[in-house]
Amino acid sequence: MPHHVRVPPEGETFRLLFVCTGNICRSPVAEIMARHILIGALGGREASRFPISSAGVGAVVGEMMHPQTRDELSPWGLDGLVAGEFRARQLRSAMVRRADLVLGANVRHRSAIVEREPAGLRTTFALREFAALVDAVDERMLPADDPVKRATELVDQARMLRGIVPMDPEDLRVPDPIGRPQSAHREAVELVTDAVHRIVRRFVPAR
Repeated sequence: MPHHVRVPPEGETFRLLFVCTGNICRSPVAEIMARHILIGALGGREASRFPISSAGVGAVVGEMMHPQTRDELSPWGLDGLVAGEFRARQLRSAMVRRADLVLGANVRHRSAIVEREPAGLRTTFALREFAALVDAVDERMLPADDPVKRATELVDQARMLRGIVPMDPEDLRVPDPIGRPQSAHREAVELVTDAVHRIVRRFVPAR
């Protein structure tokens, strides 16, 4: 982080954690995309209030992002330095406890996260599940100005809508592209990017 960006105190932040299996394809894309979208929408200082990270339930610890997935970030210019700096991490209970929102690539990741850390039940969702819940939240329920307060309220609203918003289980999946052709990596990146965009844009106050 550049030294001139003020690091906000704990209460002013919203910690976002993305989780998949190996932490080399789906969750790093979500982490990198969320950060990219927030910086673009809010600017660096406001975006620094959203510490974003990712981990894997069975991480390939220390590995770089999968090259086929990384290639799919090139349209945004994120395939070079940003993806090159990435290293996979194993999910730990403390990461879940610290996070304000934990998003698993699939429903089974959501289950694995809560199994590891039951305290995460209130804040853990599948990525595309949370995107669908967020789409259903009434804008009038969200604070008008502060992005961190908006994000916090979104989690509360989404939790209340759980089980109410109809969802097809097939619409909640982000298939694992490992060992599959380039088209599978493209599909994973598209599904992750779509969901992340739908979520993060609701953090941003309407101008």
